[in-house]
Amino acid sequence: QVQLVESGGGLVQAGGSLQLSCVASGSIFAMNAVVWYRQAPGIEREMVAEIRRGSSGSSENYADSVQDRFTISSDSSKNTVYLHMNSLKPEDTAVYYCKLETFFAGDYWGQGTQVTVYS
Repeated sequence: QVQLVESGGGLVQAGGSLQLSCVASGSIFAMNAVVWYRQAPGIEREMVAEIRRGSSGSSENYADSVQDRFTISSDSSKNTVYLHMNSLKPEDTAVYYCKLETFFAGDYWGQGTQVTVYS
């Protein structure tokens, strides 16, 4: 069983920064990707950023709305994936979730962390 715990959310003024963490524990194997999602009230959950394993290494992908403002990174020694969020906007307000995708054991979700950006 895999557990994911997000942290780092909070209240921040527009233009500010936050760093979210997603810590994985348990029986982690055959990891395919870690994906950050967000969901605002009344809006469908959307992918924000992901690190995906490939044959030639890992690759990062971003939603257009966060490109050049958010950066995803990982520290395998800590089983942690980070989401560095800069130049935050009120429309970034949402609950942020991380998801671990595996090749053979399905997907795992964290409980989410609230990010609120005020102008």
